[in-house]
Amino acid sequence: MEFTPVILAHVATAFGALSIGGTMLASKKGTASHRLLGRTWVALMLATALLSFGIRTTGHFSWIHLLSVWILFVLGMAMYSVFRRNIKAHRNWMTGGYIGLVLAGAFTLLPHRRFGILVWQAIGVI
Repeated sequence: MEFTPVILAHVATAFGALSIGGTMLASKKGTASHRLLGRTWVALMLATALLSFGIRTTGHFSWIHLLSVWILFVLGMAMYSVFRRNIKAHRNWMTGGYIGLVLAGAFTLLPHRRFGILVWQAIGVI
């Protein structure tokens, strides 16, 4: 099982986004730190999505790449919403994007996926 630099960068940016996103959901909104962390989260999610297009199991895109297209749309809508001062829509798009990240991360832990195999072998389950 080979973990290429693209895969490793994808995992690193996804973990960063997972950490920052959780912090963002738990912290006070509208502050300077919220805006800075939010920009960082968007950059990490953008990188995660774009890097995913360099990961292909059989040399082709799979249905999972649709999630990357979707998150690019979500990020655009979240930014559009905040620029238009539609904070409710912004919050909904960003929360949905974070939930999508968590679900995608859970999906990678399935036993037949590369990362899942690595994790489950490391803890001795398979």
